Amino acid sequence: MDTQTKDLTILTGDRPTGPLHLGHLVGSLEARVRLQHRHRQFVLIADAQALTDNVADPGKIGRNILELMADYLAIGIDPNKTAICLQSEIPALAEIAFYLLNLVTVARLERNPTVREEIRDRGFERNIPAGFLAYPVSQAADITAFDAALVPVGADQLPVIEQAQEIVRRCNALFGETLTMPEAIISDTPRLVGIDGAGKMSKSAGNAIALSIEADALVEAVNRMYTDPGHIRVSDPGRVEGNVVFAYLDAFDPDKEEVARLMAHYRAGGLGDVALKRRLAGILEELLAPIRERRRRFASDPAQLLAILKAGTEKANGIASRTALRLRRNMGLGFSML
Repeated sequence: MDTQTKDLTILTGDRPTGPLHLGHLVGSLEARVRLQHRHRQFVLIADAQALTDNVADPGKIGRNILELMADYLAIGIDPNKTAICLQSEIPALAEIAFYLLNLVTVARLERNPTVREEIRDRGFERNIPAGFLAYPVSQAADITAFDAALVPVGADQLPVIEQAQEIVRRCNALFGETLTMPEAIISDTPRLVGIDGAGKMSKSAGNAIALSIEADALVEAVNRMYTDPGHIRVSDPGRVEGNVVFAYLDAFDPDKEEVARLMAHYRAGGLGDVALKRRLAGILEELLAPIRERRRRFASDPAQLLAILKAGTEKANGIASRTALRLRRNMGLGFSML
């Protein structure tokens, strides 16, 4: 797809369950900032979807909504170019999801690799909340409600986009050209490993570096990063593969030639982990310091954050309602069909 086309719509978003982190930044946030200048963009704060595994603590969701807003504005999401909206305040999204549930089977949802992995991570086994199992359908509803053609996501969410494509294909085959087919946009760093090296960076895993992290805590997090346990002495040859510090240098160090030189030096021996971590901490602080400062400024005015969110939600409501009406009519539902 030609992403230079001006009339395309983008839909992306996050669950308000904690602060955004470096994985979000390279996974999709940078793409959102870049693409908002070329396309129509909606960023959805998925508070209703967050209930799927936080229903016992809904206050956690509410506490994080304006925090997420501050993160968005701090990294460069421009409310004059991007409509930031709240999922639970757009009733048409739930309506569309209800209709789309009839176009997918439980067996297909259970085969979704992203859903399977998250079920395992959360220890649900067979006690899976129905809403959690069906969240790919909810995401399909969110995407199609805005006629989104492009969806910036991390690599772990690609199976969810593929499932949305299947739902759209089936819907259009049954009811005519009703929904827009979405396409995923994957970043150059689609899956940033956590500081422990055990898996992707994640709020729930406690292995993330938040965009709002303070300078001292950033240094501490970098110092805890997994490197090469066999690299005991500076003179020892070290492994670059699986080394979290090098994964982050590769993702965030603008001097790629120097990173390549450091890799060769580390493999040959004579380069210590302390020096590498010091370099990485400096690079990350240079990246995050201005974000942190802007975030403080935005977070100090919650009334402004709420006003921006309400304005974006009002715009989103109009578009999603029109999609729900189109879907309802094409499916033969409602008084107008009698």
